[in-house]
Amino acid sequence: MYLNKAIIIGNLTRDPELKSLPSGIKVASFGVATNRTWKDQTGAKKEAVEYHNVVAFGKQAELIAQYCKKGNSIYVEGRMQTRSWDAQDGSKKYRSEIIIENFQFGPKGSGGGSDSPYSQSSAPVPKSAKKEEDSLESIEYPEEDINAEDIPF
Repeated sequence: MYLNKAIIIGNLTRDPELKSLPSGIKVASFGVATNRTWKDQTGAKKEAVEYHNVVAFGKQAELIAQYCKKGNSIYVEGRMQTRSWDAQDGSKKYRSEIIIENFQFGPKGSGGGSDSPYSQSSAPVPKSAKKEEDSLESIEYPEEDINAEDIPF
């Protein structure tokens, strides 16, 4: 059995570029940066950044182009694909990309301040739901301490 699966969560490195194929299918391409932090043998904090080329087709491409901007956070699930072409100078060029199968927009406050918490399969949130969401954010919690003996497990 074989598996070709890529899952990343990162920030867009550029605004999505939306194009159309001759068949009329929309294609969005953009970059996503992910980072990794660790401590080396001396205990010093290290960080490495990886850049990924990402491509979406159809309705997913349209949604990403409409709601995403440079700096926004995104969850991407897809497959790796390497394509090749002949450059104008006669050399062969290669590009590895993640072809999106599923995605979800990141949180509102992350990156460049996305105005949309929608995932690929959700519709815009009605105004009444937004009012309810705003009221949930303003819940005031009691100031009493939690006693560990009160927890039933």
